[in-house]
Amino acid sequence: MTETLFTKIIDREIPADIVYEDDQCLAFRDINPKAPMHILVIPKKVIPKLVDAEKDDEALLGHLMLIAGKIAADEGYGDAFRTVINNGEAVGQSVFHLHIHILGGRDFMWPPG
Repeated sequence: MTETLFTKIIDREIPADIVYEDDQCLAFRDINPKAPMHILVIPKKVIPKLVDAEKDDEALLGHLMLIAGKIAADEGYGDAFRTVINNGEAVGQSVFHLHIHILGGRDFMWPPG
């Protein structure tokens, strides 16, 4: 497995404020939040970027999205939240381990960025 900041969190080598975990993924509060709710959902399987996912990852990707919705609801933002997946350094990806940002609790602009 390629070691990333997120694999260190999965392995409990780095502390995190974990809000959800199952056999496929882990979710924790972002240490530099951009909204009152800013939680990251990561697969335990290392996939560097979304474009690196393969056909075999289809169920895992769907699971991550369902968990993102569950977490938003559990946090009280089930009807108003945003999910973001950055794919590549040019658009802001800084940790090359696929992750979904769940953001809520403030107004967002469109288009983003």
